Amino acid sequence: MSHQLRYEVNCSILFTELPLLERPAAVKAAGFDAVEFWWPFAEAVPSDSDVDAFVTAVQDAGVQLVGLNFFAGDMPGGDRGLVSWPARSAEFRDNIDVTIGIGERLGCTAFNALYGNRIDGVAAEEQDELGAENLALAARAAARIGGTVLVEPVSGADRYPLLTTADAVAAIDRAGEPNIGLLADLYHLAVNGDDVDAVIAAYAARIAHVQIADAPGRNEPGTGDLPLERQLAALEAAGYAGWVGLEYKPATTSAASFDWLQSTSPRAPLRPGERSSAATSTH
Repeated sequence: MSHQLRYEVNCSILFTELPLLERPAAVKAAGFDAVEFWWPFAEAVPSDSDVDAFVTAVQDAGVQLVGLNFFAGDMPGGDRGLVSWPARSAEFRDNIDVTIGIGERLGCTAFNALYGNRIDGVAAEEQDELGAENLALAARAAARIGGTVLVEPVSGADRYPLLTTADAVAAIDRAGEPNIGLLADLYHLAVNGDDVDAVIAAYAARIAHVQIADAPGRNEPGTGDLPLERQLAALEAAGYAGWVGLEYKPATTSAASFDWLQSTSPRAPLRPGERSSAATSTH
């Protein structure tokens, strides 16, 4: 089955064999026109020179930045965001303007706010109240550039409270701002036991960004048993017309991990904002 959605590459999980600032050019060389990143710095407020170097790397590669995460703490160490974390709420707030500022410079309008793990000694209700407040602050900042804040169910983090689409939508609704949308990572949803087909049917209008990986393994489509092609077609039929982020770990090499995309895929022919005539996958 073919569809017309556009694929882009997450440079924080693909091409990790290269230094971070070389990855956008590698994505372009692989035939894609757009990228997304987790927070690409070690701290919430990096130096101006570090920000400039990142912006220049994306611009010089000739790719569009279409997704950027807010600072989420030490991800390899198990952190999954600061939004609902009382002791680090100030760091998140300090990070908001930096993140939105990078988006403004690069024309990126989608910003993923990882919610944060549950913290010992803090009531869940207190964390959720803070989470709503911080999501609203981020959304109001993003609104200045026409941006959207994304909230994502995540798998593989035992203390992360947003496991299902319903969990994420509840957090979005608590924040109460119109420009907060659902990030539907079809891999995380499936691994957490959500009924992805039901999610698409019920929440398509709330989905502001989509990411994919196959399961088991979180590798490229075709390495597992998720019906990703059918689900992407269902998303498109339900009205989703945004980007699809390839947020998977390559089974072998990054370059080889795109073999599932045939020559008619929505990669090289596209400039940002255009749609392809067809895309097919072989799994």
